[in-house]
Amino acid sequence: QIQLVESGGGAVHTGDSLRLSCVASGRTFSRLGVGWFRQTPGKEREFVAAVDFFGANTGYADFAKGRFTISRNNAKNTLYLQMNSLKPDDTAVYYCAATSYPKGSRNSSDYGAWGQGTQVTVTQ
Repeated sequence: QIQLVESGGGAVHTGDSLRLSCVASGRTFSRLGVGWFRQTPGKEREFVAAVDFFGANTGYADFAKGRFTISRNNAKNTLYLQMNSLKPDDTAVYYCAATSYPKGSRNSSDYGAWGQGTQVTVTQ
């Protein structure tokens, strides 16, 4: 089973930036679609962004468009989420995930492997 480990979260102020990283174990990372989700207590896990096998096609939630950028480096087995212009509403635990669907997916149920999450807190 693939292992995913997120890092890069922290406490920042409105308008600041963070770059989240997700390092995958094994040799299967490059064969998977990958994505980022986030979750706030009391709410469903929410899609943030996804990228396909080649790292060429991306998709974003509406709240992420224009502010967040997903990318991957298969040689480093690493997925990234660059987050700019952060808002208090972005406060959540952010998870990376992998799916066998090579183009990625917006549906959390399509992802079979999840990281432990990294906390992002944005204050005014």
